[in-house]
Amino acid sequence: EKLPWHSTISRTRQLYEEEVFKEVFDAILRQCVEAGLVAGHTQAIDSAFVKANASMDSLEIKVPQDTLEEHLRKVRHISREDKDKPLPIRKAKNNKAPKEQRTITANDNELRDIKTRQKKWSKDQDQRPGAGAKGSKYTSNKTHYSPVDPDARISVKPGKARKLNYLSQISVDTGNHVITHIQADFADQKDNQCLQSLVGNTRENLNKNGLLIENILADAGYSSGENYAWLEKQGITSYIPPHGTYKGGPEGFEYVPQGNYWVCPQGKHVTFRKQKTEKGTLKNFYFTKRSDCKDCPLKESCIGKSYEKRISITAYKAEYDRNNERIEKNKWHKKKRMSTVEPVFGTLINFLGMSKVNTRGINQANKCMLMAAVAYNLKKLLKFTKPKWTTMPNCQILAQIGQKKAHFRAFFDFLLLRHPVAQHTGI
Repeated sequence: EKLPWHSTISRTRQLYEEEVFKEVFDAILRQCVEAGLVAGHTQAIDSAFVKANASMDSLEIKVPQDTLEEHLRKVRHISREDKDKPLPIRKAKNNKAPKEQRTITANDNELRDIKTRQKKWSKDQDQRPGAGAKGSKYTSNKTHYSPVDPDARISVKPGKARKLNYLSQISVDTGNHVITHIQADFADQKDNQCLQSLVGNTRENLNKNGLLIENILADAGYSSGENYAWLEKQGITSYIPPHGTYKGGPEGFEYVPQGNYWVCPQGKHVTFRKQKTEKGTLKNFYFTKRSDCKDCPLKESCIGKSYEKRISITAYKAEYDRNNERIEKNKWHKKKRMSTVEPVFGTLINFLGMSKVNTRGINQANKCMLMAAVAYNLKKLLKFTKPKWTTMPNCQILAQIGQKKAHFRAFFDFLLLRHPVAQHTGI
């Protein structure tokens, strides 16, 4: 049949609720399970940025709450093209962002960090080959927002330009690379903040089809003590390498788990004192006595001008150690994850229209990602041919085996008779 006009599909996608698209995805996944395409026990997860349907030139600056109305009348973030025009050419016709998103929520320390970063950014960007006019601006989600698509977030990858993106989270079965779950998240979130919701939704999809998750494969971006502990509580084995900042403790110090203390190279105990959350991470703090470090020969190299040795380490050290031990024993997980989930993302982005979402809003972006995953799983299902296994009585199987053995004996006898050595020796 003739394909429908593209605007018809776009309007229909906006009219249907998000739950309808999820039901379509679940129906295709169920058919894949029934066909034998999904094993379920091992899932590989990953994420990728998907470009939002909004321009960086349309960004607005967040201001304090008491000056919001005055700012909207006088000031706006303008592009380089706008500077030579009497009026901005990229100004949004309708500001869709709620009032809360237009105001600054960052504290003074965060704003000072952004100001320092702005100076360095301006200097470095202008010295790059091909840079334009002076005065490059460092944009952050703490100081800027998009009025045309408030759900889009500023994000960047190494070597790439800063853009307004969404974050696509995906779970792929390692059996035949079928997508078992996909979801849209805000691009200013870290991968480790999305793991629990991603794994929870994937497990729900598989449980509907009578399958259980046993193993999770992911890269270091999903690593955190909270995630390791949560996965163990759910009965799921993690194969997630630790991030580069995790060292396992200070060099030369030995941890004694029975007493929950550290032993320094001089044999002194660094004992547990308190536990608190620091920068969003639950940590344990260990201190020595001042008298232990007063006359220590290693004082200068160990604590410098401090009075005692202080160790701060994640409260989930035991979970880290168990995960790292599994990774050392099983080197297959990295290659298995890369060969499973990364080709799937490449297909979705390059061939199934997920390089950019042409809608606005995270709910509409989630619909686009669900439809791309449906198309991918449908192609897998259509190309898959289940192996045909034939059953026969045991007596017939034994007869065939005996017949094959007789054929092999005759064949080898023929080779021996034709071989020159056999003919010469008379064997």
